[in-house]
Amino acid sequence: MTPTTPTQKIARPWIIVVIAGVFFLVITSQLPILESLPFWWGKISIFTTVFLGIFIEAIPFLLLGTIGSGFVEAFLDHNQIQRLIPRRALPGAIVGSLLGMIFPICECGVVPLTRRLFSKGLPVTAGIAFLLAAPVLNPIVILSTSAAFGWGWMLVGRVGLTMLMAVIIGLLFSVMKSPAEILLASKWTTPAALATPVLDLPAPRRTFREKFSQMAVIAGDEFFEMGRYLILGASLAAGMQALIPQQVMLQLGRGPVTSVLVMLALAVILSICSTVDAFVVLGFASTFSSGAILAFLIFGPMVDIKTTFMYLSVFKKRSVIYLILLPFAMSFLAGLIINLLFI
Repeated sequence: MTPTTPTQKIARPWIIVVIAGVFFLVITSQLPILESLPFWWGKISIFTTVFLGIFIEAIPFLLLGTIGSGFVEAFLDHNQIQRLIPRRALPGAIVGSLLGMIFPICECGVVPLTRRLFSKGLPVTAGIAFLLAAPVLNPIVILSTSAAFGWGWMLVGRVGLTMLMAVIIGLLFSVMKSPAEILLASKWTTPAALATPVLDLPAPRRTFREKFSQMAVIAGDEFFEMGRYLILGASLAAGMQALIPQQVMLQLGRGPVTSVLVMLALAVILSICSTVDAFVVLGFASTFSSGAILAFLIFGPMVDIKTTFMYLSVFKKRSVIYLILLPFAMSFLAGLIINLLFI
């Protein structure tokens, strides 16, 4: 079994204390006697409500992603990954972007799973494409988007452009020869080991029970590790929603350019899970341009506050900058072209 590190021993009670504190604020902020308190108490109420909305929405998918990560480590070996994923850049990026069909997870769970796949020999191009495309190219998100917007051009645009952008960005990362060049050193992935070819030595046979036990330990460790960054990101997103008046954002979203920029900003601030973001953004459809709505649906699953902190916990800062700026530029360009040419 994997030993529990001092950091993990500290992280688990810290997470419990934070969650208990937020629940306490939610309950107390709704008491009638507090209605006469200063204006800031209403902000706390908004903060706690939004935080819980993001947190409760994201936790099941973070758990699913960490279970998937544990499954990959316990049940898949390096040879299986090598056989499944093409080594050439373009085929690898295309296959990587389609892996979301096999691993139906959102942006909350894709980060730990991608890290684990890298440790199992996933090429850089395929891993980056999977990281960016999986939150949209999975059956749950496709069905939720179709339920909100119908089986029309908005759904086709979201799926098609997400895959196209993920493949392009994956190809741009192909200049990196090894995952060690983009990943932080950790107990899960050692850059020196990632850069060294793995010798295909026969592994000792293990029972299903032993593999399942290993999967559970790894899933639990990664759940608490990533949970810290989820809490931090959800807290910042809730704080920004509580402090920035929505009227200010809406007033800026009328033009073909500003509307796209505002919706991209909202995608980051709201930090909504990709499985339900289509229903949320549907409420803006009568106010914002179609290009802005589509840009929100593409960019939000790739980059928001909570995933940014998860990126920083796994990838080197330079790689994180690219993972933010490239999707932003492409999503903005796609929304702008749609507004200027097709609307």
